[in-house]
Amino acid sequence: MSTSDYPVADLPTPDPSHGPERVVGIQLEALADNDDPFENAGIGTAYNFASPANRRATGPLDRFVRMVEGPRYAPMIDHVEAVTGPMERDGNRAEQRATLTGPEGRTVTYRFRLSVGSGGPFEGCWLTDRVVVD
Repeated sequence: MSTSDYPVADLPTPDPSHGPERVVGIQLEALADNDDPFENAGIGTAYNFASPANRRATGPLDRFVRMVEGPRYAPMIDHVEAVTGPMERDGNRAEQRATLTGPEGRTVTYRFRLSVGSGGPFEGCWLTDRVVVD
């Protein structure tokens, strides 16, 4: 995985057919099995769904990986359970809570904030603007 690769090759990428629930689901599924099909593929999938502004703030990819591996987001990696709340949608913006139980049993609730991309290759695709601890 090259640090300049965006999107990360051979991983899911945004698609206009994916609604916001599916976008969160794809990321959670990938993070639950982070090293499949290769090391940090789950984190790479989350990076692929990050909005351009999110990637500017958190990237490049190697920096994004270090952030997700840090204490705030580590429970996402290889989590053993994910319970999602309802998707709260307002036009081109959406928000969903996800309570994850990490491999060490630590439970953390995150709030995914998404919006529809405008312009560029991901026009009309739901993208993650930020994920915050709730």
